[in-house]
Amino acid sequence: MSMSGEAVELPIRTDATPEEKLSSRQLKKQMRLADAKTKLSSPWASGIAIVLAILWTIPTFGLFVTSFRPKADIDTSGWWTFFANPGITFDNYKQAFSGSGGLGPFFLNSFVIVFPAVIIPITLALLAAYAFAWIDFPGRDFLFVAVFALQIVPLQVALIPLQTIFVSAGLQNSFWPVWIAHTIFGLPLAIFIMHNFMKEIPSSIIEAARVDGAGHVKIFFVVLMPLLVPAIAAFGIFQFLWVWNDLLVALVFAPSPNLTPVTAAIAGLSGTRGQDWQLLSAGAFIAIIVPLVVFLSLQRFFVRGLLAGGVKG
Repeated sequence: MSMSGEAVELPIRTDATPEEKLSSRQLKKQMRLADAKTKLSSPWASGIAIVLAILWTIPTFGLFVTSFRPKADIDTSGWWTFFANPGITFDNYKQAFSGSGGLGPFFLNSFVIVFPAVIIPITLALLAAYAFAWIDFPGRDFLFVAVFALQIVPLQVALIPLQTIFVSAGLQNSFWPVWIAHTIFGLPLAIFIMHNFMKEIPSSIIEAARVDGAGHVKIFFVVLMPLLVPAIAAFGIFQFLWVWNDLLVALVFAPSPNLTPVTAAIAGLSGTRGQDWQLLSAGAFIAIIVPLVVFLSLQRFFVRGLLAGGVKG
């Protein structure tokens, strides 16, 4: 930084050694990080963040208050009148969970769907990311860009072709279409996150393992896997939340009652004519208990994994 506060670009000598160039890039990276930290910690940024947090929280808080209000109060007044005339009941939660058409029996279907839909893409993404990061083969960069570009493809355009394939293969009325669909839609982001994390690992570690006679299998499982825990946890949380909260894929590929997850069952809480719509707020909060616990318990891994590879020197 100069005395006037303007950023000074550090030149890299053309005759500098590789070590000097690396040190200069690291210094520039540290300066950019410090500048970004200063901007994000300013009072204006903090104030805007607080305002956005309040605006984001108000609808959720209103839904939470509504979930405890009696049906008569919900039909006659808005949730903001609760503080002037408070009335609390747990009947909405009892009916939403264990009543006729309640969410209790559908939790098992959600767990059966979500765990394979998280484990399968993580496994495939780890193998693909290792190949893109540490194995030199023809067309590697082109394939990686092609995989990354698949993130911009809307999943809606693939629903009918996938359903046609699943029906032709006789996989309908099973969990396989849901597992395969979630795996396909989650793989591009998984490979991108894992690849960025692997590229941040110093190449000297890989080279030292090769000198000791380790092959790709041993390097992957013994050297890299312990270092990839934050990235695995980050994408695992992201995929878990996406699959658990998914409705579109569940409606298309799991239409049978014995396959219905919690998200699709919530729509049926209101009744055939919408006469029990007050149960929807309670059902929504019942459905978010599991992902909320998962996210809060693994939040530090989620942040570390997403930041991996986010800043390049």
